[in-house]
Amino acid sequence: MDTEAPVAVDPAEFRRVFGHFCTGVTIVTTTDEDGPAGFACQAFAPLSLNPPLVLFCPQARSETWRRIRHTGLFCVNVLAEGHGEISRAFGARGDDRFAGVPWTPSPAGIPILTGVLTWAECRLEAVHPGGDHEIVVGRVLTLGECGTDGPLLFFRGRYRAAAPAPPGATPEVVDTLLAWPRHTDWI
Repeated sequence: MDTEAPVAVDPAEFRRVFGHFCTGVTIVTTTDEDGPAGFACQAFAPLSLNPPLVLFCPQARSETWRRIRHTGLFCVNVLAEGHGEISRAFGARGDDRFAGVPWTPSPAGIPILTGVLTWAECRLEAVHPGGDHEIVVGRVLTLGECGTDGPLLFFRGRYRAAAPAPPGATPEVVDTLLAWPRHTDWI
């Protein structure tokens, strides 16, 4: 085991380097006695097929995260290409991020933003420390239908859209990850 003191990593350099890792963009929502709440979240991933679990990583001191933790319910809204403005609105500090944003309630009443690529309604399962963030595990309760648009992506500090697959292209192995018969090889 290495006993040397860890080298300090500059936060700006950390952000620059991992800005080269392309991510999808989600809006994580909830609702409580104060109304709907939500925030833009890139740190999201499916975690387990059985049981169906997802994870996301909010800032530990986020007011929206406090509200999600209090309710114990949240909805992950996967943004489609063209939703850059919605992501910007939910990524900025402000009183009413839902102003002018249409939504419908999930089965448990959590906001599903209109026009998202898909969504998942979840119950809080576990919370783990993660530095200045927390690692939140949620059990999926309900899954939404999937749209046909491409995803909203974030890469090197900018929103991007995925290039469409050429007509007649065969699926890549990674296109079938969730349907992979030996899921122990992937997630």
